[in-house]
Formats: sequence, structure tokens, C-alpha cells
Amino acid sequence: MKNVKYLVLGILFGIILTKSEAISWFRMQEMFRFQGFQMYGIFMTAIPVGIISILLIRKFRVHTIHGEAIYIPDKKFNKGYIIGGFIFGLGWALTGACPGPLFAQIGSGFSVIIVTLLSALAGTWVYSALRDKLPH
Repeated sequence: MKNVKYLVLGILFGIILTKSEAISWFRMQEMFRFQGFQMYGIFMTAIPVGIISILLIRKFRVHTIHGEAIYIPDKKFNKGYIIGGFIFGLGWALTGACPGPLFAQIGSGFSVIIVTLLSALAGTWVYSALRDKLPH
């Protein structure tokens, strides 16, 4: 029962993604072709929200629902981020979906996105199997 608030937040997030057309493959195609501003506008809103959220989590020492302290370590740059970002962007451009709106797309009736979801899960599994061999 105590997780109901997270279910409600998830549903609201899905509604926001749907209403802002962030789940639209057409909007994503527009973005990758530099023909539309909508997705860039969403990103330019999400980035400051994310930065402010992380600053607030650090300042107020927010805890998880299990009472554990949230620790966000500093990250050092490496070439693996470029390779991973390229693979991620390529998959995003080809499928018209990134992991965030996958469930909203499926919930909106785009059942073909189940293939994308399964591919994302398979990619995560492959990464975990090859993690020790990849540049970190």
C-alpha cells in the first residue's frame, strides 16, 4: 500500500509523456532530422529539472523508501561513454523510442514497441555479460 504513491507518480509521468508527444516516433524523427523543436524543448526543460533534483537530493540528504541514504558518486569521463551514447542514439533513432517512454508507448496501444522493450532488455543483459571486457 505504501508504494501506491509511486504507482500514481508513474501513471502521471506516462500521461505527461503522452500529452507532450514525447512518445511519438514522428516527434523523435523530427528531432533527429533537425526539423522540429518540440523534443529539444522537452530536453531543455528536463535537464535543469534533473540538475535541481540532484542538488536537492544532496542538500537535504534524501533517503530511499527503505531508509537508505542516497549517494550519487562523481563520475569520471571515459571513451566508453561515447561508444555507449552512439549505440544508444542509433537504437533510439532506428526505433523511435528510448527507455523512458517505452511503457507509455505500449500503454498507448503501440504493441510493436514490445519488440523494442525486449531488445532493450536483451541489450542490458549483453552489457552485463560483457561489462568486464568493455572500456570503463
